[in-house]
Amino acid sequence: MAALNHPQDDARTWADWVQTHGPAVRGYLMAMLRQTELADELSQETFFRAWQARDRYREEGNARAYLLRIADHLVCDRARKSVREVQVTEERWKQVEPISRPNDPADAMIRDEAVGQLNAAMEHLSPIQRRVLLLRYYGDASFAEIAEILECPLGTALSHCHRGLQTLREQLVESES
Repeated sequence: MAALNHPQDDARTWADWVQTHGPAVRGYLMAMLRQTELADELSQETFFRAWQARDRYREEGNARAYLLRIADHLVCDRARKSVREVQVTEERWKQVEPISRPNDPADAMIRDEAVGQLNAAMEHLSPIQRRVLLLRYYGDASFAEIAEILECPLGTALSHCHRGLQTLREQLVESES
């Protein structure tokens, strides 16, 4: 929404943003929160805040990164206010997992076991590593966008991703032993 003056242009651009970037924003929020209602609520809040700031927004960066940064700030704000940690259940993981659901019960059992192992491995990541990996794989963000969202250098975002993936590999190898 680069400095638009006509209300219809704002509405048209806004509809494009919601359609184009809405799934990535919601996907990231679902992966972070693992609560459908809360992810939907914060997704709406993300777009509401972007709409409120439309007069101040300048097309200097990437719109998706801008929206994911708002979503990330909302998640962080919520986490700071929340006393309890969000628990991850198998059902919530299944709601956001990116793979298709097989019809074969044996495949389903294997997938469920893999999801459980991944869930357990994710617990060994630092919060920043978890955010980077979820932005990358659920928010469909590039590393440049992740660096912009987290307001850190590109090398730092890449480093967090590398160390996070390394930790996941180590944990998943351990769980197979």
